[in-house]
Amino acid sequence: MRVSIACVQETRWKGSKARNVDGFKLWYSGVVRGKNGLGILVDRDLRESVVEVRRVNDRLMSIKLVIGGCVLNVISAYAPQAGLDEEVKRRFWEGLDKLVSSIPQSEKLVIGGDFNGHIGADAGGYGEVHGGFGLGVRNGGGTSLLDFARAFELLIANSSFQKRKEHLVTFKSSAARTQIDYLLLRRSDRGLCKDCKVIPGEYSS
Repeated sequence: MRVSIACVQETRWKGSKARNVDGFKLWYSGVVRGKNGLGILVDRDLRESVVEVRRVNDRLMSIKLVIGGCVLNVISAYAPQAGLDEEVKRRFWEGLDKLVSSIPQSEKLVIGGDFNGHIGADAGGYGEVHGGFGLGVRNGGGTSLLDFARAFELLIANSSFQKRKEHLVTFKSSAARTQIDYLLLRRSDRGLCKDCKVIPGEYSS
């Protein structure tokens, strides 16, 4: 797949550690074994470029890389599911707000996450953050993501390229095919993203 950096969610491992996995280095964060957890994988060519790892909890973490003259921050995020308590959701969004706010505007930012929400097929009032090529019908979780992106002048890259449905679906079950995983970056850096699609059969951004 020629993947250099990957954000993964629902790792379900306990602890704040790093391990080698098939040529990648994986930094991960988990609190309860078998529940939540997330991580970031970096390939062998970039692993030595990682200068900082921040593990917030089992739903948020970030790494910082220095590549040439560029400083790149990568955040892995795992939003609470729709049925969870509103307080859990509030803490997640507050934590993500704080994490993003701590990153200087001069540094690059990419967020890869399972946001457990649907931003919908159309921009519908969020034209500055939604590219107009989404999937399905917007729900509360999707609105929260769009509001967050607007507040921090981010762009949802998944919605910026016209794709067939199979290249938008990030979660598939017997009952539904939905889009809940998203890739975000600063709107000022939109030219850095040349393409964004799901690899059919993998169901991840």
